Amino acid sequence: MRRIFALGLLGAALLGSVHGQTLRWASSGDPLTMDPFAQNETLTNQVNAQVYEFLVARDKQLKLVPQLALEWKQASALKWIFKLRPGVKFHDGRPFTADDVVFSVKRAQQPSSQIAMYANAMGEARKVDDLTVEFTLPQVNPIFLQHVNTVYIMSRGWAEENKATKTQDFASKEESYAAFHANGTGPFQLVSREPDSKTVFKRNSNYWGPIEGNLQQVIYTPIKSDATRTAALVSGEIDFLLDPSPRDLDRLRATPSVKVVDGPENRIIFIGLDQGRDELLYSNIKGKNPLKDLRVRRALYQAIDINTIRDKLMNGQSAPTGALVPSPLGSFNDPAIEARLPFDPVLAQKLLSDAGYPGGFEFTLDCPNNRYVNDERICMALASQWAKIGVRTKVNAQPKALFFSKVEKLDTSAYLFGWGGSITDPESIFTSHYRKRGEKGIGEYNRGNFKDDELDALVAASSREADPDKRQALIKQVFKREAEQIHYIPLHRQFIPWAARSHVSVVHRPDNWLEWRWIKLASKP
Repeated sequence: MRRIFALGLLGAALLGSVHGQTLRWASSGDPLTMDPFAQNETLTNQVNAQVYEFLVARDKQLKLVPQLALEWKQASALKWIFKLRPGVKFHDGRPFTADDVVFSVKRAQQPSSQIAMYANAMGEARKVDDLTVEFTLPQVNPIFLQHVNTVYIMSRGWAEENKATKTQDFASKEESYAAFHANGTGPFQLVSREPDSKTVFKRNSNYWGPIEGNLQQVIYTPIKSDATRTAALVSGEIDFLLDPSPRDLDRLRATPSVKVVDGPENRIIFIGLDQGRDELLYSNIKGKNPLKDLRVRRALYQAIDINTIRDKLMNGQSAPTGALVPSPLGSFNDPAIEARLPFDPVLAQKLLSDAGYPGGFEFTLDCPNNRYVNDERICMALASQWAKIGVRTKVNAQPKALFFSKVEKLDTSAYLFGWGGSITDPESIFTSHYRKRGEKGIGEYNRGNFKDDELDALVAASSREADPDKRQALIKQVFKREAEQIHYIPLHRQFIPWAARSHVSVVHRPDNWLEWRWIKLASKP
C-alpha cells in the first residue's frame, strides 16, 4: 500500500517542491542505505558520493584527480603519503583532518563493510600530522590509487557521537544512525530520507570547491514500473531518468522537450552458480549438486542464445561477451578473451546427459527486478531457453534490497548479478569474485562459493605483481582458467541511455555516475 500511495502522490510531492533549480529525478530502485560502506551498489554509491567525498576523485573522463587530498606521492613500493586539503569542513561544521581519514579507512575495513576488500588493499593508515596521512601496504598494490577512490571520508567525531563507528550490517537487516543520516564534506547535504519513497538533498552553501552546475535542491523518487517512470518524464513530473526502458527509447527520442543521452556502461551482467554445497538448494535433485559438474555449467552456458537476448530483449542495447570483466579494457580488447562459447543447444543436451541428467533438472534463479536493465526479463528469457534442454527454472525476482540480502547470505542456487564502476582494471572483479571466500573481503562476492586453488593463486599473484608485462601475462592466465572452468556464465555488458527534459544538461560517464555538481538547469521550455 505504501508503494502505491507514494506513486499516486508523485505529482503533488514533486510539483509542490521548490521550483527553478530543483532537480527531480528517478530510477527503478532506491539507494539501499546512507551508510557509505554498508553496500557496494552503484546507485547507492552514486547518491552517497554527493554527500561524502574521497581523497582522490574522478573527473568527467574518469581520470583520477585531487579531492580531499591535495597531493600524494609513493615513498616506496609499500608506502604512500597524502597531503590533505586545508580548511575543509563537514556539513555540521567540524573540521576535516587526518583523524577522519584514519577512522574512515579502519571503518571501511570492518567485516560488515562491503568495500572491505578495497580498503584492506590500502593497508594501514597512520596520521603524521593534522593534514598528512601515511599508508603502509601489506603488499604491492598496482591499482592503489583506484582503491583510494572507493573509500568515502566520514567524520570521526560525528560517528562517535551518534554511535555509528561500526559499519551497518545490511545483510542482517541492522538499522543504524548512519543508515538514515549523513554528514560529509560534499557539495550536497542530506535533508530527509524516506526509504522507497523520497530522499531530499540541498546544496552545501559552505562547500570548499567549485560547483559548475546551478542545482539548489535534489529530490530523488524511486519508481519501479517502466511505464510509470517514462510517463513521469514525458509529463514533466520528473526532470531526469537514470534508467529508461530500452523499449521506450524510440518513443522518448521522438518526444518534444525530452532528450536521450546515450553511452555504454562499464558493467558486466552474468550468472553466478552455487558450486559450494553438496546438495543444491531449491532443486528437485537430492543428495547432489548438478552445478558442481563442469559439464552442467557448460550446458547452461551453451544453451543461451545471447544474440536473441541482445536483439529482441535489449533492443540492441548490449554487447555480448565471454569475458567476465566490466570493461573490454580490462581484457586488453583481446578477441580470444572476449569470445563466447557458441550457442549450441544440441551439444548442451548431450553435456547434460553425459553428466547424468538426460531429463534435465529443476532449480531456482534469483534475480533483482529493479537493479539492472531488463534484469527480470533477462532471467525469464534464460528460463525459457534452458527449458529447451530440459532444465526447468523457477525465476525468483525481488526488489534489489531483498535480492542483495538473500544472495549475500549465499541463500541461492543461481543468481543474476552485475559488476562495474569506474575501475576498468580487472582487479576490480578478480579479488572480489574469482577468489575463494576468506578474510578481509577476499572473495566476498564469490556467492557461488566455489574453490579453485589454481585460479585463486593466479589472481593473488596478479594482484601484487608490479611489473606491467608480467602482470598482463598473469591476468590472461586468470581469464583462461575461468573460461575453462565456467564458475560464472557471462552474458553481456549493458548500455546505459539516460533520458532528461530538454532543459537539463548532464555529463554522462561510463560508470553510470550522475554527478550533481555538473548539472545545469536552463529555463523550462
